[in-house]
Amino acid sequence: MLNVSGIDLFYGAAQALRGVSMETRKGEITCVLGRNGVGKTSLMRAVVGQAPIRAGEIALDGRALGREAPYARARRGIGFVPQGREIFPLLTVKENLQTGFAPLKAADRTIPDHVFELFPVLRNMLGRRGGDLSGGQQQQLAIGRALVTRPRLLVLDEPTEGIQPSIIKDIGRAIRFLKEEAGMAILLVEQYLDFCRELADRVYVMDRGEIVFSGAAADLDRPEVRRHLTV
Repeated sequence: MLNVSGIDLFYGAAQALRGVSMETRKGEITCVLGRNGVGKTSLMRAVVGQAPIRAGEIALDGRALGREAPYARARRGIGFVPQGREIFPLLTVKENLQTGFAPLKAADRTIPDHVFELFPVLRNMLGRRGGDLSGGQQQQLAIGRALVTRPRLLVLDEPTEGIQPSIIKDIGRAIRFLKEEAGMAILLVEQYLDFCRELADRVYVMDRGEIVFSGAAADLDRPEVRRHLTV
């Protein structure tokens, strides 16, 4: 579904990505790992259109995205859960979810039932302001907001960061459901190795803006892979 081919990305004179290539398939979970500052978030921002690439190509369903804006990519079926959640703290939970209506046609502007099936706590907090939720609840809200857009590709940037273990398990179950029951393609950046090992079909390891390893999640324990993940 998603194909990234040899992309370079710069911030001014600093090169963040160097010839990065990877793919994410329908009904699979692809996990990108690496230490802090190696380019993982830059790769996610390139995929969703928040950072323009200088070379290479990103294609969805075989069609190049070129310089399409983030809202155009959302309309094409790319949902994004950013690092840090970025919910609207003064809007209610319901209003935060409704911001996901933006790329949808008027007839589709409803909150899907599976949002509340995956995250029941949100149904009970529809009138509460987003800023009053715990970090874990805000993460569930951010994922729910992305699901409102009816994505075919869901991009998540470190969804377990700063989250208590019980909610990490809930998020893991939700991601597995979206893969197995909804047939969604999922691209996941993660620091929590066990979370990635349990969920991923394929992993990519980054170092210094490059992909240094790709393979099955079972290969993460190989010494030549772990040396790129340890601090």
